[in-house]
Amino acid sequence: MANRIEILDSTLRDGAQSEGISFSVQDKINIIKALDEFGVHYIEAGNPGSNPKDIEFFERAKKMELKSALLCAFGSTHRKNKRVDEDENVLSLLSAGTKAVSIFGKSWDLHVTQILKATLEQNLGLVHNTVKFFKDNGREVIFDAEHFFDGYKANPEYAMKVLKSAADAGADVLCLCDTNGGCLSDEIFRITKNVVDAFGGMRIGIHCHNDTGCAVASSILAVEAGAFHVQGTFTGIGERCGNTDLSVLIPNLQLKKGYSCVPESSMEHLTATVFKIFEISNAIAPNNKPYSGDSAFAHKGGMHIDGVIKCPVSFEHVDPSKVGNKRRFLMSEVSGRTTVLAKIKSIAPEFDKDSPEIAEIVKRLKQLEHEGYQFESADASFELMVLEVLGRFKPHFNLHMYRTSGEYPLPDGEMSASAMLKIQVDGRNEITAAVGNGPVHALDLALRKALCVFYPELKKVHLTDYKVRVLSGQDATAAKVRVLIESTDGKDIWTTVGVSTDIIQASWKALVDSIEYILFKKAGKKIWR
Repeated sequence: MANRIEILDSTLRDGAQSEGISFSVQDKINIIKALDEFGVHYIEAGNPGSNPKDIEFFERAKKMELKSALLCAFGSTHRKNKRVDEDENVLSLLSAGTKAVSIFGKSWDLHVTQILKATLEQNLGLVHNTVKFFKDNGREVIFDAEHFFDGYKANPEYAMKVLKSAADAGADVLCLCDTNGGCLSDEIFRITKNVVDAFGGMRIGIHCHNDTGCAVASSILAVEAGAFHVQGTFTGIGERCGNTDLSVLIPNLQLKKGYSCVPESSMEHLTATVFKIFEISNAIAPNNKPYSGDSAFAHKGGMHIDGVIKCPVSFEHVDPSKVGNKRRFLMSEVSGRTTVLAKIKSIAPEFDKDSPEIAEIVKRLKQLEHEGYQFESADASFELMVLEVLGRFKPHFNLHMYRTSGEYPLPDGEMSASAMLKIQVDGRNEITAAVGNGPVHALDLALRKALCVFYPELKKVHLTDYKVRVLSGQDATAAKVRVLIESTDGKDIWTTVGVSTDIIQASWKALVDSIEYILFKKAGKKIWR
């Protein structure tokens, strides 16, 4: 037990309080499945008495069979003017049917007197009565001491009395909450150690917010001070600046510190679980997210790449496969032959860094970068460029012409542009037209409409992101632009790039690359991600 750490995920409760986040009932069910599969011990699922959505959710959750996690209903101590067995919120927690409950209570005397408008003794009774009520009804009780660290600094004697009141009533876990997120890590360590020493044998928990950017570090130090139970959200979302990011904390504790937080086999699914929860949350995972981000094991500098190829630990603090991520070599004007060789090894293993073909690819790369292309985030376009230089590229279609037009005011209130194009595939011509929300959208629809005649598999392909960057602002509206397009077929995601002084032409180049890339893949050609 000394080496084991309990993990409670609060994505569905604290995470739902994050700006821009709104989970449907099905979203919550899907997140529970992902967290349970990963192996967390507790999932704090929300307050069953707070709104109709959570009431419906807990009814559905009762029917779920989980492999590793216990669901926790979350709520406060009973109201000061009601008996605990008559408080509707308390009774709603009981009716939720979860084996565990998380109960939060005031531990800062300021909150007791100024927010709760109760006496200090009254608050101790609220804590004791509520915890005892749930213990008498057979529930495991996690007591969250709200604002504990601020309360301890203001009145340590009273903050400890609140914990004792919960412990005497039978609480299974005493969780210390840095609710304001303003404590620094050394304070968290010192105060947690005092609590661990005072409540020997109790399971002490830690719940940090990230308002100083220290939530993960503070949680690690709390564990070092003796905390056994750690709370956070899997992607770090939460009120204000978020909560302890469990996708960072867990590998730090398990891979760096030797603690056991989740089954060892779960770690290789860390990255996939992070992206699944971000997707369900309708949010984008930051590229620079530790361990799971796209840039976590991305190397750009030539010396770095050379070092990683020769000895991975020289520039990677862990093996990316241990957390389900992968190494990436970024292509740019600072790339040398070693970088290019490493990047194209999967499609051209016969070359070495002294091969003239590699020199030609480097030359072409630098020329395109000078023109404004950027291949760091456009692997698909980079591969097509390599195939072209090596003489292995044969277009799947040829453009004869395209024409776009816009209109204002909008004729139907929505569709503002039209596009017409003519393409040729194996000597056969196809002419199509489409209307869309702007000329790029119309052109995209027309291209796919034409190509689906020859390549019906493209019906599954669609754009997921479209970015435009002006490269030379001093040229005003005549400036070059770089367009990045992200596409998916429901399984893979790839990004392509186009550059031109004409935004439509730049978009067309990126669109063509996105189609050519997936057609090469469908034809069984070797690609990388």
